[in-house]
Amino acid sequence: MSSSVYEDVTERLAEALAGDDPGAWADLDGQIRSLVRWGGLVPAPGEWLSATPPRQPTVLELALALCDPDGRAREAALPYAAHTPALLPLVVIRCADWAEPVRARARALLCARLPGLAPEALASVASVVLREGRQLRGEAARELLTARLREVPEAHLAPLLTSEDRELRRLAHRIAVERDLLSPARLATIAATHPDVVVQDLCASAAITAAGDTVDESVLAPLLGSRSGRVRAAGVTALRRAGRAAEAEPFLYDRSALVRACARWTLRQAGTDPLPLYRAACAAGDPTPCFAPVGLAECGDRVADAPVLWALTGHELPRLRAGAVVGLRLLDAVRFPRLVPLLDDSSPRVVRETLKALAPWDDHLLVGDPIPAPAPPPVPVGVPVDAPVPQPRSWFRRALGVARRRGAGRG
Repeated sequence: MSSSVYEDVTERLAEALAGDDPGAWADLDGQIRSLVRWGGLVPAPGEWLSATPPRQPTVLELALALCDPDGRAREAALPYAAHTPALLPLVVIRCADWAEPVRARARALLCARLPGLAPEALASVASVVLREGRQLRGEAARELLTARLREVPEAHLAPLLTSEDRELRRLAHRIAVERDLLSPARLATIAATHPDVVVQDLCASAAITAAGDTVDESVLAPLLGSRSGRVRAAGVTALRRAGRAAEAEPFLYDRSALVRACARWTLRQAGTDPLPLYRAACAAGDPTPCFAPVGLAECGDRVADAPVLWALTGHELPRLRAGAVVGLRLLDAVRFPRLVPLLDDSSPRVVRETLKALAPWDDHLLVGDPIPAPAPPPVPVGVPVDAPVPQPRSWFRRALGVARRRGAGRG
C-alpha cells in the first residue's frame, strides 16, 4: 500500500486503541473495507495467512485482515485475535457479520474471552458491544455481555456504574439492582443525585422495593430532597408505606405536577381530602404557596374555585398571579375581556401564561372584532396634559396581528 494510506490506517487504528469512542472501531472497519475494494491497499490484507510456516501477525496486519471484505479472510484471522486482546472490539463487530461462519466463530471467541477481561478492558469492550448491539444481528453479543455482567465480581461491576457511556451505565445499574448489590440507602442517593433520568427512575423504584415495609429516613430523605420531580414523586408515594402519609401535605404545592398528584393520592389513601387544604392555602393571603392555585385547579371545581383564582390574579407576587392564570386555564374558566389586562403585566411569566390562556381566541376573533383597550396610563404631576406619553405594552395585539395575517394568507 502507499505510504500515505498506510499512515492514515495506522493513525486511525492508534486512535481507536487509545480513545474511548466505541464508534471509532466501526469507522476503522468501514475505512479498511473501502480501501481494499478500491485497490487502496497493496498488497491485499491477509496475505500473511498463507505464510509458511504460520506466524503471529502484527496488530496492524491482524486489524486489516479482520476488516477484509473477503469473509474467508475474516474468518481465518479470528483465531489469531485470541492472542491480541487489544483488537477484541473488532471481534465484537464481527459478531454481527453478514457471513454466518464469521459470526459463529466471532461469538465463540467473545464468549471465551469475556471472563478473563480486567475491569478497564471490560468497560471498553462493553461500550462497543452495546453500540453494535443496535445493529442488525448485534443482539447476540449484547446477550453474551449481559450474561457475563450477571456473573462478574462486584469489584468489576462497580467501575461500570460511573462509566462515561450512558448506555453502559444504565445496563450496569440494572444488573446491580437485579443482583441486589446496592443497599436501599445507596439506591436512594443515586436516584437523588444521578443526572440520567433512566437511572433515577430505576434506582428510586428499586430503593423503595428493597426497603419493603421498613422505609426509613435514609431512603426517604434523599428521595424527597431530590431536584428531580420524578424522584420526589417516588418519595412522596413511599410516605404511605412508611406510615407517614400526613407528611405529604407540603408536596401538594410542589412545582412538579407529578409530585402534586402523588401527594394528593397519598393523602387520600390516608383519608385526607386535599381539596380543602388547597382552598385554605389559596385563601391564606400572603403565606399562599406559589403553586397552590395550580393544585387547586387540578382537583377543584370551576364554579366554586374560579372566583378565588380570579382574586389571585391581582396578587403582588408574580408567581402567584401566573399560577392563578394557569389554574383558570385548567378549570376552563378563562374570560377574555377580564384576562386581557394581564397582557400588560410587569412579569414576563404572567404575560406568557396569559397568552397561552388566551390562545383559543385566535381562531374565533374576526378581523373586525374590537379588542378591549387597556386603561390609559396616569399623567405624572407637572407634565402638560397634551404632552405625548408612552403607550402600554400589548403583546396580545402583536400576537393576534400575526395570527390574523397568517389566516389572511391561507385564505
